[in-house]
Amino acid sequence: MSNLLVSPSPHIHSKDSTQSLMLDVVIALLPAVVLSIVFYGWREAVVLGTSVAACVAFEYLITRYLLKRPSTIADMSAIVTGILLGMNLPFSTPWWVVIIGALIAIGVAKMTFGGLGQNPFNPALVGRVFLLVSFPTVMTTWMAPKSLFGVDAITGATPLSAVNEMLVTHPGTDIRTLTSGYSYSDLLFMNLGGSAGELCAAALLIGFIYLVCRKVIKPWITLSIFVTVALTSLIFWGINPARFTDPLFNLLSGGLILGACFMATDYVTSPMSVKGGIIFGVGIGFLTMMIRYFGSYPEGVSFAILIMNAFVPLINRWCKQKKFGRA
Repeated sequence: MSNLLVSPSPHIHSKDSTQSLMLDVVIALLPAVVLSIVFYGWREAVVLGTSVAACVAFEYLITRYLLKRPSTIADMSAIVTGILLGMNLPFSTPWWVVIIGALIAIGVAKMTFGGLGQNPFNPALVGRVFLLVSFPTVMTTWMAPKSLFGVDAITGATPLSAVNEMLVTHPGTDIRTLTSGYSYSDLLFMNLGGSAGELCAAALLIGFIYLVCRKVIKPWITLSIFVTVALTSLIFWGINPARFTDPLFNLLSGGLILGACFMATDYVTSPMSVKGGIIFGVGIGFLTMMIRYFGSYPEGVSFAILIMNAFVPLINRWCKQKKFGRA
């Protein structure tokens, strides 16, 4: 007799599967992926391809030969992790560094806890933060490729890191003279330097709208992050516009949109209730701005999401879902 899994009613059948949900995420990421390859060229394709291939290979090897279980690569979650990890890396990242990041993301952050559905932290972000701490020079070196559109990406620094460096080296500098060189249209449509996940905010937002329309994710977490970032930066910017960047600059620069739309909304590592999701998003938005304004790193999205991932069990305990059938 085969083993039966028994769970309390109600038993609701759905046409959705892990594979179909992950496929939708891949489709949503395609506009940003295509633009990054067009802008950064074959080296970006190598980084993304290596990341995806390594993540899939590590998950297959670990499940088959270490955990002695059937392979789970068909659910496409490793592909999503690989794309997200690759989009968080500079296009100049050496292939062996990408493979190390994939090993940490899959081997440590995901499979160590039992695989998809049991990992407390977002795997791609764990891999990215590990590489940032272990290889800071590689992770913060931004080269200037030739774009097909005839312009160069900024050399040496992204808009966020350029502002941060200026504040560190010249504390009395009015940052409005620096941020004035970055128009909002540049930040929205073709960011000036950074990883693939920072290149085009519009492409990521198109993907986010697709996921919401497909009902793959709910917008509460993402919107609460955006609102919190906007309000927090508005307060500080209003107090001292010469020292703090404005809300639109903070919303459109860095990896905020990629993190808010595609990583903070991860089913496994985010709260289950709407109220919990809003608390989760507010925490991410506030921590992001505190790290950007007062931390040693110019970008705080990755750290903020991982910190709030750790609070998800407490948030779920506090913000419990209503029982089925209860008003």
